Amino acid sequence: MENIILIRYEEIFLKGLNRNLFENRLVKNIKRQLDGIGVIKVTRSQSRIYIESHDPGFDYEEAKERLKRVFGVASISPVVKVPVSYEAIKDAAVAIVGDLIKRKGYRTFKVEAKRGDKSFPMNSPQICADLGGVLLDRFTELRVNVHQPDFILYVEVRDYSYLYSEIIPMAKGLPTGTGGKATLLLSGGIDSPVAGWMIAKRGVELEAVYFHSYPYTSERARDKVVKLAEILSKWCMGIKLHIVPFTEIQLEINSKCPQDYLTIIMRRYMMKIAQRIAEKGGSLGLITGEAIGQVASQTMESMLVTNHAVTMPVYRPCVGMDKNEVIEIARRIETFETSILPYEDCCTVFVAKHPVTRPFLDKTLEYEKVLDEERLITEAVNQTEVVELL
Repeated sequence: MENIILIRYEEIFLKGLNRNLFENRLVKNIKRQLDGIGVIKVTRSQSRIYIESHDPGFDYEEAKERLKRVFGVASISPVVKVPVSYEAIKDAAVAIVGDLIKRKGYRTFKVEAKRGDKSFPMNSPQICADLGGVLLDRFTELRVNVHQPDFILYVEVRDYSYLYSEIIPMAKGLPTGTGGKATLLLSGGIDSPVAGWMIAKRGVELEAVYFHSYPYTSERARDKVVKLAEILSKWCMGIKLHIVPFTEIQLEINSKCPQDYLTIIMRRYMMKIAQRIAEKGGSLGLITGEAIGQVASQTMESMLVTNHAVTMPVYRPCVGMDKNEVIEIARRIETFETSILPYEDCCTVFVAKHPVTRPFLDKTLEYEKVLDEERLITEAVNQTEVVELL
């Protein structure tokens, strides 16, 4: 018997003629995610992916944890692999069930079988019935419960026979690298990391832009955003983080533009700079963590004026979510505890007492005329620090 990891995927089944491309990318990402924890062999067979290792140092538990962060993996199972022989299947089933009874005290079960190899002499119902009888004879404490069993013994007869009792849900989505690239406007808050994760789940590679207003924001605020990018990078096969010096632009806007329009004009400059960086990096869109009506800059009118600053598509995956829904995802992807650290980002520095909630585009454009836009943007882009997180 061999212990291996069975990997399932879902959406890739729908990709038709492109399916092979998605499968190849998924295998590549799996190998990259598991790099450094032992020698492995990754194989594809009958719409399944299998990870095997004969390396005594290979850490299966660490492998399972890392696979949770591979987009495109729908679920995994630790499985026992044996030859396509009913005797081998019975022996493996007895060993697996005996271990479950010993470790977990299970008392009720059922068997579910799939016969992918049609040359196997028993069909799926026959495997279930006969194997159930073998287990009842071998373990007198067991009882069959087809509705709410303590465990299910799964048997798949394919090129080999695979037996398992556990199905572990994973991230799902599409493999990173199959959906193009986009640039995330990453703040130190709760929403933007979640927005980036949601777009990355669709197979999109991420770069990120952070606007830093030193000395009005501390180095701890910068370190907080770097940490958030590090967490995201574990899901996204790495992230390139662009740290943009934004202080001069904020000071210019603060001194020359009406106070109630400060927030929306600053936001527009962020979008313009982000687009400049995104275009250089080959991104096809921008991502923000905005939700309708959450703050003054996130009304429908504000979003319209903000969008007008760029020609790229702006993706807002959190746009219809409430805060609790966003927080639930943030906890799941482990960004929440970092996001709530009390270090201000640049968005909170020059906040007007009464920011306009329904700005007019024509007024915004008029107010911006006093700013030397090209100089401000070019200098900020040229002074941008790049941090590569792998």
